[in-house]
Amino acid sequence: MTAEAAAMRQDAVPAVEPPLALLAELTHRCPLRCPYCSNPVALTRPARELDTATWARVFREAAALGCLQVHLSGGEPTARRDIVEIVRAAAEAGLYTNLITAGVTLDAAKVAALVGAGLDHVQLSVQDAEGAPADRIAGAAGAHARKREAARLVRAAGLPLTLNAVVHRQNLDRLPALIALAVELGAARLEVAHVQYYGWALANREALLPTRAQLDAATAEVERARAALAGRLVIDYVVPDYFAKRPKACMGGWGRRFLAVSPAGRVLPCHAAESLPGFDFPDVRAVSLRWAWEESEAFRRFRGTAWMPEPCRGCARAEIDWGGCRCQAFALTGDAAATDPACALSPHHHLLAEAVAAAGEAGFTYRRMGAGGGGDDG
Repeated sequence: MTAEAAAMRQDAVPAVEPPLALLAELTHRCPLRCPYCSNPVALTRPARELDTATWARVFREAAALGCLQVHLSGGEPTARRDIVEIVRAAAEAGLYTNLITAGVTLDAAKVAALVGAGLDHVQLSVQDAEGAPADRIAGAAGAHARKREAARLVRAAGLPLTLNAVVHRQNLDRLPALIALAVELGAARLEVAHVQYYGWALANREALLPTRAQLDAATAEVERARAALAGRLVIDYVVPDYFAKRPKACMGGWGRRFLAVSPAGRVLPCHAAESLPGFDFPDVRAVSLRWAWEESEAFRRFRGTAWMPEPCRGCARAEIDWGGCRCQAFALTGDAAATDPACALSPHHHLLAEAVAAAGEAGFTYRRMGAGGGGDDG
């Protein structure tokens, strides 16, 4: 390539800031069957998962690209027999390592091995504050008791702990007890995360969407607890888009701050992006992480603002919310390039109110355990 051609090519690829974090989805296997799972309905079989050496290379490339941290997720990441080696590879690459786990497979020996490999932090999921309702949501008897023991082991090992409580219509009224559980377990941070409706969660939307009264009570409870527990517990609060008038900057904007690698090696702008048709997402077995981030058409398609339709184009919030969520736009309208219906200016905004009105006391359809197991981060 001549110098002139190289310069022209450089001009054709706009400068891109490095990502801050990598979500490494190590597997789709999971012992739980959470009905709000946002993993793809079609799961990756274990035989197609990236091997240890490839993950180690991905971590080195992520660090070289500018990532500061890696979130080791799934499925259930500890379902992999090489999880200790994977943690060690991420730590040796210089990344801050966060294990996102259901906790039900952790024991003292495994926690000790993970600490020895360089694990920095654990994010533990809970489905409810007490055993019976939590196990019902998880679809697994005895899961909540094992989670409590996992929290004890993590804290005894000296690791910082974040509790992730995915909340919805069937557990939101017990938010005060969930906050109390986080304090009891010694968590430094609690994520109160309303269900996001992708994957299996979308199929269970009628059973999961809260009422407006539940949402308002939960928001007030979070504010009360933040004041009462200042200096003891940090509470992150993510409200559902279905009650919003403006969209969120999903993952900080498409291809701007975050990237994910699926169990099969697909490089994604967010973990739900494989739900979008018409994309050829790069494969880390074939390309570098840098090329995927900086040059692939999949990452460039919705990066920035040039792609935006009206009324997004020219909106004062265009570089605040970056058009909202592409996966939500597709799930609700069938068009990934449409204005996110969470925006009150969207012609599809009425779909959110209609979904809330249709929600009720429906039962769950649990995540099927085929294709090598399933579930999100449990």
